[in-house]
Amino acid sequence: MIEKVDKIWMDGELVNWDDAKVHVISHTLHYGLGVFEGIRCYKRENGQSVVFRLKEHVDRLLKSAHIAGIEVRWSASQVFKACLDTVRVNKLDECYMRPLVFLGAGDMGLFSVDNPVHLVIVVWRWGTYLGDEGLEKGIRAKVSSYTRPGINISMTKAKIVGHYVNSILAKREVINAGYQEAVILDSQGYVAEATGENVFMIKRGKLLTPPLGCSILNGITRDTIFELCSEMEIPCEERLISRDELYIADEVFLTGSAAEITPIREIDDRKIGDGNRGPITKQLQESFFQIVRGSDDNHMHWLAVV
Repeated sequence: MIEKVDKIWMDGELVNWDDAKVHVISHTLHYGLGVFEGIRCYKRENGQSVVFRLKEHVDRLLKSAHIAGIEVRWSASQVFKACLDTVRVNKLDECYMRPLVFLGAGDMGLFSVDNPVHLVIVVWRWGTYLGDEGLEKGIRAKVSSYTRPGINISMTKAKIVGHYVNSILAKREVINAGYQEAVILDSQGYVAEATGENVFMIKRGKLLTPPLGCSILNGITRDTIFELCSEMEIPCEERLISRDELYIADEVFLTGSAAEITPIREIDDRKIGDGNRGPITKQLQESFFQIVRGSDDNHMHWLAVV
């Protein structure tokens, strides 16, 4: 259960946790048209708390709203400041952050366009999404029977609330079968994403991942991986990946704001590589955590100081 904090930012005001309420007739609750982000705040070695790539997250939130046809009255700079204010007022040195744009109470029906647009920002303490052991030793994954919606079925470049029903069903399916995460294929049978993460594989020292032209979200941690690989001179390629290519990869890992960089040690009961976190995955993890929690100051443009 989420640990309760003091304040939630709601439509321009910091309100008490228990007072942050919406009406049951809110449009997004019934139809799922809303957009959101997941963002992490870390405490670094020097004691500073920093939000990782906040600008990019705010930009994606507003672009998602634009794709969804939702007009947000707050500017990017206002949302940016509101995110930092919400962390500060709750006195959290590390936290997860959830900005959510949703349509409130008003008209009902699919074509309702005049419902009020609300923005809330909630922060809470949240540990490692797939477990500390998963970060070090890797997790067990299974290819889901559910298919990632195609690019002409839903707006796959927007982080839309209702899209995640598909991910919830896939996640429940594999957890009930004894696994920790689902790999979801697209309508052609190629690897798309996990339930809330991008998928990467390593083969003969080269990093491979599905291209943005597929039905995947343009992950911010995904983009971070490309930049780190460029610095480490690790070759990268975006291309279609088949399910069985994952089975014979040297390494497979997931990226996301919640999952960070989590290795997969097994897919569909097939061991990946030697069944442990691979050396390139470990190298990328170490570089990432030196930036967000350590003393690497070469990427300060990614860090918004609280």
